[in-house]
Amino acid sequence: MSRIGKMPITVPAGVTVEIAAGNFVTVKGPKGENKMQLHPDMIIAQEGAVITVSRPTDEKEHRSLHGLTRTLISNMVVGVNEGYKKELEIQGVGYRCAKEGKKLTLNVGYSNPVVIEEKNGITIKAPAPNKIIISGVDKQAVGQFAAEVRGVRPPEPYKGKGIRYVGEVVRRKEGKTGAKKK
Repeated sequence: MSRIGKMPITVPAGVTVEIAAGNFVTVKGPKGENKMQLHPDMIIAQEGAVITVSRPTDEKEHRSLHGLTRTLISNMVVGVNEGYKKELEIQGVGYRCAKEGKKLTLNVGYSNPVVIEEKNGITIKAPAPNKIIISGVDKQAVGQFAAEVRGVRPPEPYKGKGIRYVGEVVRRKEGKTGAKKK
């Protein structure tokens, strides 16, 4: 039995979960709403404020979907209740960011600034010229958007310049040594 899959999900107060035909799950809460179509073979049962996920057989596909389905529902519940956020920091001389309306402008060493627009369900904050906070209800969308922002200028190993997650350790390399020996 899957250790993660058999754990029950407790739904906090203020969050409603609806399970429609074909395992279409809708979760509504104070931060927003999440919808997802889950695999139709999995058995999702709701009893009061507790949701349990079980599998119909012990086939390999059902075993692998068991924990995944439970985790996806749990992430939806946590997202609409508390939300998710990723923090990025910019390091480098002259590297900075600014937020204008729904656009994030990054000056990270290119000839022109890079402009990134907010997507649906995602909010961007730039509290400092070298800090970006990306938040939203959907864990996967927040992580993907943060990865796209980081991908504009990933941290390089020689000087450490670039955009990185807060707390990310960048392995540094030694530069070239002195003159050639003959």
